[in-house]
Amino acid sequence: MAQQKQAQRRSLGFYSADPSQHTLLEDSQGLATGALVAGLGFYLLNHVGLLTGGTAGVAFLLHYAFGISFGLLFFIVNLPFYYLSFRRLGLGFSLKTFIAIGLVSVVTEIEHRFLLIEYLHPGWAAMLGGLLLGYGLLALYRHRASLGGVGILAIYIQDRFGIQAGLVQLAFDLCVMICAFAVVSPATVAWSILGAVVLNVFLAINHRSDRYIVVR
Repeated sequence: MAQQKQAQRRSLGFYSADPSQHTLLEDSQGLATGALVAGLGFYLLNHVGLLTGGTAGVAFLLHYAFGISFGLLFFIVNLPFYYLSFRRLGLGFSLKTFIAIGLVSVVTEIEHRFLLIEYLHPGWAAMLGGLLLGYGLLALYRHRASLGGVGILAIYIQDRFGIQAGLVQLAFDLCVMICAFAVVSPATVAWSILGAVVLNVFLAINHRSDRYIVVR
């Protein structure tokens, strides 16, 4: 009984004793940290003209093609997916995802005011950018949030049409990379693919259902 009361006090304070639950403070620092790290990853990719998969890849394509702000595009491109997120994953997940995407959009817009890079090799940017995005997404996943709607759409298509979500995600990312040839050089596409591979391998190794609970 005493242990239950102590755990309850902890859950109402700075941290939760239940690994599947988080306090408001824990969620707040998780979203902020994940957004800052992911925003830095996007900044490195953008600095050398690279892109990645998912809705961020679409935002990069439009950014390079028309010169519109990446942060603004990243926020707008994700808007159509919030309804699916709400229907499939609930209000809490959708709200935190909305906040995370908003934070990343702001971070990517103000990053250059605090960080100036004199030289950055595309290969190094691809690897570091992929790893930083992986760490950022891992932090967000741990607090039941994400950075894009393609994964949600993939789950919906899987349930509706029986096509595996992983294949849907892969097909979408391949389409992004193919379209990239019309906007950037083949070398840039190659480095971008390296960054996407680093990101996905990192998540495949570190994000496991027996360790992290995204949706309950």
